[in-house]
Amino acid sequence: MADAASQVLLGSGLTILSQPLMYVKVLIQVGYEPLPPTIGRNIFGRQVCQLPGLFCYAQHIASIDGRRGLFTGLTPRLCSGVLGTVVHGKVLQELGPGNVQKEVSSSFDRVIKETTREMIARSAATLITHPFHVITLRSMVQFIGRESKYCGLCDSIVTIYREEGILGFFAGLVPRLLGDILSLWLCNSLAYLVNTYALDSGVSTMNEMKSYSQAVTGFFASMLTYPFVLVSNLMAVNNCGLAGGCPPYSPIYTSWIDCWCMLQKEGNMSRGNSLFFRKVPFGKTYCCDLKMLI
Repeated sequence: MADAASQVLLGSGLTILSQPLMYVKVLIQVGYEPLPPTIGRNIFGRQVCQLPGLFCYAQHIASIDGRRGLFTGLTPRLCSGVLGTVVHGKVLQELGPGNVQKEVSSSFDRVIKETTREMIARSAATLITHPFHVITLRSMVQFIGRESKYCGLCDSIVTIYREEGILGFFAGLVPRLLGDILSLWLCNSLAYLVNTYALDSGVSTMNEMKSYSQAVTGFFASMLTYPFVLVSNLMAVNNCGLAGGCPPYSPIYTSWIDCWCMLQKEGNMSRGNSLFFRKVPFGKTYCCDLKMLI
């Protein structure tokens, strides 16, 4: 019980600290670029035309809504985090510990069983908390059109149910679930391969090395599955009555596959993945308040 409470408190603290970062990320994902590009230098020192980074973008939001505005959508996101942690823990508890002995802890059979348990727990948590995720995203995206459609948690629930029914709470769920599952299996499989074949079991710092490899493979897996995150977030706000979910910021997608294909065709599959050194893609047009970038 104490462990669950500490996980909830830690998760809530990290959610609060990362809220401005996610806010900026979501606005960039939908293609909102309120500031013109500037001439800067990339990591190699070459001059390039860059879009504003995290701090400039956050400063722009704060100049309009104040610093408090950077935490728009925090309440439903906190609800999602707390509920997700509880559901995840309960499902793992119901599934029970793995039956594989410690002696075969490095076997791929154990990896499969543990990953399957984790996949079920994560999927259950994602399914239960997705409505709060949708409300969070729409609360943020309404900054674009200066709307106030999704301001309170209860009012947002009523609005979505009245306009879209139950299915509205699960907009973008399929690509989000697919991305989570693929990321989990990629991370654990790659970590197993690295720990088994690349690291020397005789090294005294073996446990530390394995934890580092898990972190590296997790980062690599999240990079590979980022398009699923982008598509899921776009579908969650698409055609929901907000300016940020309609042209010119976003086309009206018929399905998440249609969204995927269109982003791939435009070369925007990684949009919002980086918040620094944001180079303006050649031949791409961005929707801006101040000017159109081509």
